[in-house]
Parts: sequence; C-alpha cells; structure tokens
Amino acid sequence: MIIVTGGAGFIGSNLVYELNKRNNYNIIICDTANSKLKKNYLKKIKYKKKIPPFNFFNFLKRNKKKIKYIFHLGAISATTSSNFSKLLKNNLEFSIRILDFCNKNKIGLIYASSASTYGNGSYGFKDSENYNYLSKLKPLNLYGKSKHLFDLHISKKKKNEGKLQFQCVGLKFFNVYGNNERHKKKQMSIVSYLAPLINKNKKIKLFKSHNKKFKDGHQKRDFIHVNDCVNVILWFYKNKKISGLFNVGTGSARTFLDVTKNLFNQLNKKEEIDFINTPKNIRKHYQYFTKANINKLIKCGYKKKFKNIEDGIKLFVSENKNNYE
Repeated sequence: MIIVTGGAGFIGSNLVYELNKRNNYNIIICDTANSKLKKNYLKKIKYKKKIPPFNFFNFLKRNKKKIKYIFHLGAISATTSSNFSKLLKNNLEFSIRILDFCNKNKIGLIYASSASTYGNGSYGFKDSENYNYLSKLKPLNLYGKSKHLFDLHISKKKKNEGKLQFQCVGLKFFNVYGNNERHKKKQMSIVSYLAPLINKNKKIKLFKSHNKKFKDGHQKRDFIHVNDCVNVILWFYKNKKISGLFNVGTGSARTFLDVTKNLFNQLNKKEEIDFINTPKNIRKHYQYFTKANINKLIKCGYKKKFKNIEDGIKLFVSENKNNYE
C-alpha cells in the first residue's frame, strides 16, 4: 500500500497517474478534493481509497503493517496566506507527525519542500541539509517559512541523532507548471494562468520590476514541468538507499517575458504585452530570481534531462488544446 497526501492536487494527481502507468493501483489518497476540478482529476486516476486529512493518522495507526511508502505532497500552498498558525498546523505539525510515524515504522518518505525556502537567494540555492546553512535562510513569505521549518526540523534531528533509519527525501520544487493546477486559481503557474487569456486574444499584463537590477518582465525563475518533477520523485522511490534534501528544477533561469512570448507563439496568437505595477502588499515577498543548483541530484546518479521552457510549453499546449475556456 502506497499513500499519497495531496493526491487530488497538482503534483500528487500527476504522480498517481504515473504510478498507475506502472501498474500500481494499491494507492491511498489523503486529500479534501473540495472542488469540481479536483474531483475531475480523481476521475482520471485509479486508487483504492480517499481519506480526509482529519482521519489520516487514525488510518495510519490501523494500517501501519500494510503501508510500504508515503509520498507527502499535501500542504497549504498559497504563498499569499497570512494565517501562520494554520500554515504551521498543516505544513509543519502534520508533516512532523508523518515523519515520526515513518521513523517508528521504518517506512520510506518523500516530501515536498519548496524553493520559496531560499528567500531572496542571498545565500544561494544550495540544497545543503547542513543545519547552520539552513538556519541562515530567510523565506520571504509565511508559506515558505512553514516549509523551511520542516526542513530545519529534519536537519536538527539528523544532527542530534545521526543518520535516519529509513529513506527520507525532501524535494525543493522550483516553479512547477503543467496539467491539473487550475484549481489553484491565482496561485497556479504563469503558464496555466496566461494560456486561456492568450487563447481569448486578451492583452497580457505582467508585473513591472521594482528592482533596479531587473528590467520589466526580466524577473527570472527556474520553471520546471510537472512531468519532470514526477520523474525525480519516482527515481528516488526506486533508489531507496538515497536520502537527503534536493533541489528539483531545470538548473536554468528564464524570464517571465520568455514564458509569455513562448505561449503566444505556441498558441499562434498576436503578441500583446503590457506592464503593471506589482501590488504593494506582495512586493516585499517577491522573488526576482531563482535557479536550482542541481549538481547534488546529478551527482547522486539522476540522468534524465529536464525540458526547457520551449519544449515544456509546447507539451503543455498540445495536451490542453480543448482546455483553455
């Protein structure tokens, strides 16, 4: 039995889909599935049972001998969330309880961290699990802080207790885009957000830069297709002797202008782009540059190539021809 928390969400539903392609259907999904879109995602995948988060730990207790692995991808992922106590409960405390369960029962765990833990990037994007290095990082939003605190918790545990007795992999996902993220609304990737607008011949509005180091539209992120993220997850699942904290990005930073122009091109639409002021309430939380250092991942033996933004958007457009309304 495999458990996927957040299995009705973005990365989770894509992971279950790939597990199904590998003839794995003995899957338990922990999620709320409280939207029409999420329910539609679930219709496209096969799983044994869906349980709500409030009943999750009772389920673990009753089925601990049957559980072979946990993919912990569920979280409150809104970068604009201001309810820190709720974020701590869902993203930190819930995760610590899963970690303790896996530790006690020697069950493998892969969990989702985030590139938002790096803050403004002043300490680099080095996926070190060294406690002193991690302690220096200052996430720019409360979501990033909640994810960062769990990375710190594991780092401190390893520092105090030594190597964990089970596989534990934390994945710092960068800017993920692809299928099954429409339910995230304004929190979805720029690719999913802009595609239907461009398809309707709307003029696209991008944020102006309020940083002298970057021109308007030249804010850069490491954009990675969800399929590539799932490939990394399944690679670690196969290589159970490898543990640690790893960046999951392409290793290349591209501008928002690059992404937008590629969408116009792939959708065969006339390019119309304007720039608007970044809302003041998010300016201080805004990351102007992210780029994953993936040397550690490659050194561990990961060999698959990541899609560049051109190939990723081409795939996205071809898979969503009838899904831009």
